[in-house]
Amino acid sequence: MSATTGPRYLGIQGRGTIALPADVRRRLHLDEPGAQLELTEREDGVLELRAALPIPADQRWFWTERWQQREREVDEHVEAGRLVTHDSIEDFLDHLDRLDNLDRE
Repeated sequence: MSATTGPRYLGIQGRGTIALPADVRRRLHLDEPGAQLELTEREDGVLELRAALPIPADQRWFWTERWQQREREVDEHVEAGRLVTHDSIEDFLDHLDRLDNLDRE
């Protein structure tokens, strides 16, 4: 994520409303529903704004429909008891090798 260098000045409208530049809103995902800004007022008079998203941008992949469908499939397998546990990494790798050999037959 690349930030613009140098200060940017924002006008303050009635009731304290400010408008963030469109490029900033897009880059920080603040144009998405539910996005908010966290405001911190420091003792030295500096106001800090931080993006506060309902789902952090680095975790959005988990909430895609494709990923959620796969999560539901796993839940169904677990509920039905269709799972295998292993006592060691070697057992797990051997199991994968056996599955790979079955697929090749």
